[in-house]
Amino acid sequence: MLWFNVDKGYGFICTEEDERLYVERTGFLPGNDPQPRCKGRAVAFDREVGRDDPFAANVSFVSLEEPRRARLRSGRGGHKL
Repeated sequence: MLWFNVDKGYGFICTEEDERLYVERTGFLPGNDPQPRCKGRAVAFDREVGRDDPFAANVSFVSLEEPRRARLRSGRGGHKL
């Protein structure tokens, strides 16, 4: 699972083992640039070890589809005052 802040240029990947890996914009493979709505998308990556902590490199999206989001619909099930 991926969380990425496009404005700041970094984010985190949560592995299946619940490990948080830091990832920078430069850690993505060409054609897999992070976008504002990439939170929660499945990614493939290599785990690298830096001076201090492990980080993600060679990150690519598993699926090219964006995750679906729930939409709020007005007028249904709401309460009128």
